Amino acid sequence: MSVSPARRAAFETVLRVFEQDAYADRAFPTAAAALDARDRALAQRLAYGTIQRVRTLDRGIEELGRRPVARLDPPVRAALRLGAYQLAFSEVAVHAAVNESVELVRGAGLERAVAFTNAVMRRLALGLRELVERLPQSTAEEAALRHSYPDWVAETWWRELGPDEALALMDAQNEPPETVVRRNLRKEGEVAGRPDHEIPNALRVEHVDESALAEGLIWPQSRGSQLAGLCVGSVEGERVLDLCAAPGGKATQLAGEVVAVEKHRGRARELEANCARLGAANVRVVCADALELPAELREFDRALVDAPCSGLGVLASRPDLRWRARPLPDLQRSLLRAAAERVRPGGTVVYSVCTIAAAENEAVVDEAGLEVESLAEEWPQFAHPRRPEFLLTLPHRDRTSGFFVARLRT
Repeated sequence: MSVSPARRAAFETVLRVFEQDAYADRAFPTAAAALDARDRALAQRLAYGTIQRVRTLDRGIEELGRRPVARLDPPVRAALRLGAYQLAFSEVAVHAAVNESVELVRGAGLERAVAFTNAVMRRLALGLRELVERLPQSTAEEAALRHSYPDWVAETWWRELGPDEALALMDAQNEPPETVVRRNLRKEGEVAGRPDHEIPNALRVEHVDESALAEGLIWPQSRGSQLAGLCVGSVEGERVLDLCAAPGGKATQLAGEVVAVEKHRGRARELEANCARLGAANVRVVCADALELPAELREFDRALVDAPCSGLGVLASRPDLRWRARPLPDLQRSLLRAAAERVRPGGTVVYSVCTIAAAENEAVVDEAGLEVESLAEEWPQFAHPRRPEFLLTLPHRDRTSGFFVARLRT
């Protein structure tokens, strides 16, 4: 029996992510390069779902397969994980999930492991879905196993949002994210999509139109991310500093004279290319460390600090991030201070991060000691549940990526 192209691409992605420490969003395009749109969509759903749910899947494989996952050959481990995902969390035909998982192991040259893989897959077919449904979720640690998150992530949300909200958030971030683009008003042309009723220029689409993207008519960007850019509120005639600018989604939203800073040379070149494609002639790219800016970069009217973070608000679109994530409050505090030093007195700094964790959100802002300019009246629907002067988009509530946004005055 041959293996479908979609499953083979998903298998290669899962193998590279867990055995070679590759990033899913880099491994998948390579594995799926030859697929048509339908197979590509299936392969991405299988690969990303397996990577997200791997902790739960491994529990099922170990209980029903009666062998530690860590002791399996890497291709066997990847094939069983992929097959287990299909059995527990998809509507794929059972025989296809079982048989093609076996064939993936055979294709990897592990004939000695074929019988074992077949036996385990048949046990999984009989009992995995029921095993998963029986897993308890009355504590953060139990929920972390059932919904496949690191304990610390579940504990953070349990503590800060409460059990019901935490469970809803975990559910939401195991589902495919919204597909939204920002209509680039600098370019004229026809663009398909359904306008969002809350975020100006946001279009809901079935898929990203690659030709429209190449022409600079659109930019793939969640509504949560677009909201952060809108909160800067820059206008023509102002000078704006974007301190962590690559790849340029927010920088190219901004009006005025924009200086976009990027530390890494390769990403700075990518940022320049994106600005050119989108026609953002008002953006000047500076390759520099945000914490060691050139002396002449000062007296800005506004600044945006879209800081590196744990990324707990974008786990739906970055499936392997939950297994890599770590909070970065020290760096965030330093970046916020650096931005505030380069803004004129009375100017504003927008601090945004794509995470849902108080230590990286409101705690960083509170420690900065800057005056908070409330966003409650402008965007009441996205108000932070505990601190309404800030914004916090929540995937389970707002059906977009999770972003924290604060506007501060120097």
